[in-house]
Amino acid sequence: MDTESPHSARAGERVLIITGDGKRYLVRLQPGVQLHTHLGIIAHDDLIGRGLGREVQSHLGHRFVVVRPSIHDLLMRVKRRSQIIYPKEIGMILLKLDLSDGRRVVEAGTGSGALTTAMAWAVQPRGHVYSFDIRDDMLAAARQNLQANELAPYVTLEQADATQPLPVTDADAIFLDVREPQDCLQSACDVLAPGGFFGSLVPTTNQVSVLLGGMARYPLTDIEVLEIMLRGYKPVPGRLRPKDRMVAHTGYLIFARKISPLLEEAKAEESSKPH
Repeated sequence: MDTESPHSARAGERVLIITGDGKRYLVRLQPGVQLHTHLGIIAHDDLIGRGLGREVQSHLGHRFVVVRPSIHDLLMRVKRRSQIIYPKEIGMILLKLDLSDGRRVVEAGTGSGALTTAMAWAVQPRGHVYSFDIRDDMLAAARQNLQANELAPYVTLEQADATQPLPVTDADAIFLDVREPQDCLQSACDVLAPGGFFGSLVPTTNQVSVLLGGMARYPLTDIEVLEIMLRGYKPVPGRLRPKDRMVAHTGYLIFARKISPLLEEAKAEESSKPH
């Protein structure tokens, strides 16, 4: 057996097992358990205590690769009770909201918890996510996904209507994933610290227009509207071309920053002065 190191697989850890034909299995290693696939059986005992990032063989002699799963792998296997936000948007959300260790972020519209999971992963171990949803079943599904990914300690889940005041203040960022985010703008501004980051996602252009119209009445600036499309390519050197299917439109992202109320007052005073 390999000498156990920080790169060794441990009992209770999740690993990603990839077949030669690209099929992927996310499994939690347990002594005595076996993974049964169309290309043969792999015993967990043959993986525990041995290095990751290597090839293994099934009992039929087929080759598999065993690696530590990325956050992308974990998000794509979130158990869904609703449509999740895709990783192509999640990556931009994490960057635009400036999420990192120690940040406090609020999410309205927990859903199945894919974005919640990514936010918790980004702000751990000293940060925290406060996620609100009006549906108990969604909160239960998100809690299950967070526990499966060992991120539950960094998240507070609570049933609440984001059109009403939320029990958080001076947050670094907020993201609205609700049907009518324009109705949650007062709550969002009350939650955010001055200079805090605002984000939202809506599926249609008319919803973007309605949200932008609402944002004009609140202390929000540096507004952006983005759409992200993702096209993969077949990794065959002699026949490189796009894949037959692509993840195209999944939603529009809207970002902004909260202005200090004092700055708003100063602007009002300046506009009232005679020119």
